[in-house]
Parts: sequence; C-alpha cells; structure tokens
Amino acid sequence: NELEDRYQKFTQLDFQTETNLLREKYKESNNFDTILPEAFALTREASIRTLGLRHFDEQLLGGIGLHFGKIAEMKTGEGKTLVSTLPAYLNSLSGQSVFIITVNDYLAMRDSEWMGEIFNYLGLSVGTITSSSAPEERKKAYECDIIYGTNNEFGFDYLRDNMTYELSQKVQCKLSYAIIDEVDSVLI
Repeated sequence: NELEDRYQKFTQLDFQTETNLLREKYKESNNFDTILPEAFALTREASIRTLGLRHFDEQLLGGIGLHFGKIAEMKTGEGKTLVSTLPAYLNSLSGQSVFIITVNDYLAMRDSEWMGEIFNYLGLSVGTITSSSAPEERKKAYECDIIYGTNNEFGFDYLRDNMTYELSQKVQCKLSYAIIDEVDSVLI
C-alpha cells in the first residue's frame, strides 16, 4: 500500500523496466522476500490499468499465502483468479516459468487471456496448453513466463517428455513453481 503512489506515476514502459530491475534484484539476493512488496504493488497497479480491478488487502494476503505454498480458500466471486497474478508475477522474476493449473480448457483459455493482460503489461509472456494444443504449440507455450493449462495436460506432457528418445522432443520447461486453481477438484 505504501508503494501505490510511486507506481501510479509510472508510464507503461516503466512497468517493463521495473520488471527487469526486480529480476536483477532477485538475482542478487536469491530471495523473493526482498522484492515481494514491490512485485505485489506493481502487479496491483498493472491490474488497475488493464482490467480496472484493484487487489484488496485480503487478496494481497491470499497472494502471500499462495507464494509460501499455502492453500488460500476463497468463495466464488472473491477474486481467486486475480489473486493468483500476485505470486505468479513474483515467482516469474526468478527467470523460471510459472504454471497456473486449472481443471478445464475453458478456464485455462479464459484466464490466460483475461489475466494475461496484466502479465503482458508487466512485460511477461503468457502461454496456454489445452487438449487441442499441437506439440509445436506446447513447446512454444512452455517457453513463456506464465503458462496456463489443465492438470491433465501438464501431467501427460510430463509423462510424454519422460518417454522421448531425444531431448529435442521434450516440450516442458524446468518445473519450478505452480499455482493450482480449485486445488480440491484437481487433487481429487
């Protein structure tokens, strides 16, 4: 909240520059905690500018919980999809892709397009993996900073990658950080 005034003065180009600065800060410290307030404040402002949605304080707390690997329970309509942008952006600053896992192709497509506006504004690339994605499309999506897809597709890509005869046939990137939407449904 204390950083809000600072980021309200930024131009769109400043957001991409700040993303690069935060990546450098992370490389120096190798500690997300040192850049969490800036990353969350920057994401909040990008959301306001692109979607007209401002993260509430409770959503910021939910994002912190998700970042630390906790389950954040929220009822329908309380903004789970928006909350996920906070830890997704933060963890992408490491240079590793972030997976946002959901239960069906519709949600993966919808969320990647909708929340993708925020990520694109911040200078990140967004990919989507669906059941109809061809191998070339999958490989390209896995090169993105943020990757939306279903638990089934991510799981089967992992299995297929571990059955290939050549490294060039693999599609998935290094597995680093994931957010699971509707975790109860996905795990069941």
